[in-house]
Order: sequence, then C-alpha cells, then structure tokens
Amino acid sequence: MEFVSIIAIALMLIGSFGIIFLKKPFDKVIMFSILDAGFVLVIVLFKYLDVAMFAALAGPLSTLVFILAIVKIKEIRQKKLDSGDAL
Repeated sequence: MEFVSIIAIALMLIGSFGIIFLKKPFDKVIMFSILDAGFVLVIVLFKYLDVAMFAALAGPLSTLVFILAIVKIKEIRQKKLDSGDAL
C-alpha cells in the first residue's frame, strides 16, 4: 500500500507542477488529467469508493469542459485579432 500512495502523491505533484509551469493550454489539460488520476487514487486509498466513483465519472466531463473553454477562448481571441481590436 505504501508504494501505491507514493505513486498517487507523485502523480498529484507532477500534475500540479505541470499546470503551474507549462504555458500551452492543452498541455495544462493533460497535466490536469494526471493530477486527477492521482487524486482518484488517493480517494481509493482512503476507502471512499463512492466518492472515487463520482470523481472518476466527473473527471472526464470536467476535462471536456476545459477543452471546450480553451477552444472558445481561442476563437474569441482570433476574432478580436482579425477585427483589429487589441486584447
């Protein structure tokens, strides 16, 4: 069990630092997924399996919402650049 907890903590740390230090939005989404995997693993280690099931189902949905928001923001910025308005 101790080895699994080390893996869970490592996943959460890698995801957290990746979100903080990476510049591209889609790279941040990938790091968020890695952080989410570590978080679900920690929830399972604490034996909250009902919460882990909800987190496992909500994780991909929140990732999808992040991707849609990134695409929408990129479209809005491109429209503003095309029309000549400054950001």
